[in-house]
Amino acid sequence: MKKKRKKIIPPELLAVRIANRQLERELLGDGFHSRTRLKRNRKIYTRKQKHAGNSDL
Repeated sequence: MKKKRKKIIPPELLAVRIANRQLERELLGDGFHSRTRLKRNRKIYTRKQKHAGNSDL
């Protein structure tokens, strides 16, 4: 069997990744932030936005 080679990541690239992550956390804050859904889907039901101005009771 062949031995698997480890990919060696250059330290410069690691430093850039760490700095990028720190800047992102400063900008957005801690926690999860979606990167794939930039535009809100209009089919998703959100009651709060639909009924925010309707207080006809």
